[in-house]
Amino acid sequence: MAGLHGTFGIAARNFTPYPEIPNAEALVQYGVRMEELGFDSIWVWDHIFLGVDPHFPILDSLTLLTAIAARTKKIKLSTGILVLPLRNPVVLAKQLSTIDQLSNGRLLMAMAAGWYKREFDAVGVPYEQRGKIMGDNLEILKRLWTEDMVSGEWTNHSIPAGVMFPKPVQSPCPLLIGGYADRVLKRAAVEGDGWLTYFYTPESFVESWAKVCNYATEAGKDPATLMNGNQLPIMVGPSRAAVETRMMEWLNVDFDIAQGSQSTMQSAIMGNVDECVAQLKAHIDVGVQKLIFVPYKYEMAQVEIIAKEIVPRLRAYVAEKNSSVELVAG
Repeated sequence: MAGLHGTFGIAARNFTPYPEIPNAEALVQYGVRMEELGFDSIWVWDHIFLGVDPHFPILDSLTLLTAIAARTKKIKLSTGILVLPLRNPVVLAKQLSTIDQLSNGRLLMAMAAGWYKREFDAVGVPYEQRGKIMGDNLEILKRLWTEDMVSGEWTNHSIPAGVMFPKPVQSPCPLLIGGYADRVLKRAAVEGDGWLTYFYTPESFVESWAKVCNYATEAGKDPATLMNGNQLPIMVGPSRAAVETRMMEWLNVDFDIAQGSQSTMQSAIMGNVDECVAQLKAHIDVGVQKLIFVPYKYEMAQVEIIAKEIVPRLRAYVAEKNSSVELVAG
């Protein structure tokens, strides 16, 4: 019986509702502060365009992570998620290997096929083919990172003799896959290194993670080698009743739920510190390895409470459970 994993990440506010504009320097300072506070990873959002009325100004995810990488030493650098079909995979392979070199192996990328048709039309990528393009791009990325010489023909790419060095520091460089449909869960298990989800309750997580693990087993892959994570909104206050109205108002302005997914605003962690810890323990208990906090309006007061009062208790809980497992195994 394997022990529990337990790492704790934090989302960054690289998109804002207009007329507010994201502050690039403040976001780099935020990344530095998140490392100081002991978070394991920082997660940025990825879009080219986001919304029309209202619209949301957004800073490029990879450029921002590069700036944070230059100012930090330990914190993992993550996307939640990168829209892979919008990117040229050969150029992206070079960008990401360079960021991994600059950060000394701290990239933890999560990618998905995307859902926002307007972006695809603007970039010139056929929206209806995004699943096929996602598969091609993943294969090209991974091969350029691991093979000395790459040759092949794909729908949109012809590579007779591709040599790409330097490779990422990490070998393999981890890639999580985001999404909810069964074909995506299979891709996360077989082509990726695990699954990242968004606003899932423990019950919904269990159902989908079981599918991921089954797909891995069917493909001859050990599911114990896979990673997972859940991005969860959180607001700490005197009680759930005291914060719920404000939290839901904010979530319904800033976030969308993909149709057909099991993501729900009801996954939000809310209440006093004890209540929030109890709700988060339920996620750890069902096997969530990476908890990624999306704090209410990214307020520093919320971030500080999470870092200083909630995460230490969750780390202790994971350590205690792992000790119990080791005693039973011994």
